[in-house]
Amino acid sequence: MDSLQERIAGEIALSETPGSTMKKWRELFGISQVELAKYLKISTSTISDYEGNRRASPGVGIIKRFVTALITMDNQKGGEVIRNLEKFNKGIKTGDDSFYYIHDFSAPITGTDLVRLIDAKIITNPNYLDSMKLFGYTLLDSLRVILEISPSEYPRLFGATNERVFIFDQVSTGRSPMVVVRVAPIKPKLVVIQNLDTVDKLAIKISQIEKIPLLTTRLNAEEIKMRLNNI
Repeated sequence: MDSLQERIAGEIALSETPGSTMKKWRELFGISQVELAKYLKISTSTISDYEGNRRASPGVGIIKRFVTALITMDNQKGGEVIRNLEKFNKGIKTGDDSFYYIHDFSAPITGTDLVRLIDAKIITNPNYLDSMKLFGYTLLDSLRVILEISPSEYPRLFGATNERVFIFDQVSTGRSPMVVVRVAPIKPKLVVIQNLDTVDKLAIKISQIEKIPLLTTRLNAEEIKMRLNNI
């Protein structure tokens, strides 16, 4: 196995809910249960049972077949997901950094789930929240990201995928984080700003143009980690 395959297989094998983790990776690759079942020559109900954690934990052989199927099927479609994952994984730091912290969820959640989990207020684009799938979050010190991170380092902030939430701390108006999002080549699916009573009008406008929902929350960084790191 290459490093990406090892990472996926290892995450499934070590997960407390391996079926949910398998579902996360299948959805991240954009492969339906029907497509996967056809490739593996098994029933969709079998895949559903695994993903619902209704079957015994998959063994090494099943995990290997599953991971190989994801990689092969994506290559057959042009390999876009693999390229993105390898780009995001290059140089990734998954623990505390001086100005950002990354956590990938074991199973995806919707934007509506996130609003509930962090007691957030919706500022823009509420219609997108139910349909989006979020695979993780990145907690950022807004000022230090703006001042210190170089364009080549920016992909590090995305963990395994850009299907994630950016949560900005140390924000005065909300304008600077949204300007960063506006000019960046890769964008998060959702932005959360901490401890802000009034959000800058330009930040709201950028959020609407980019179709990226903007939320605010009163929770501090440690409270957010406590609520989201069990997912």
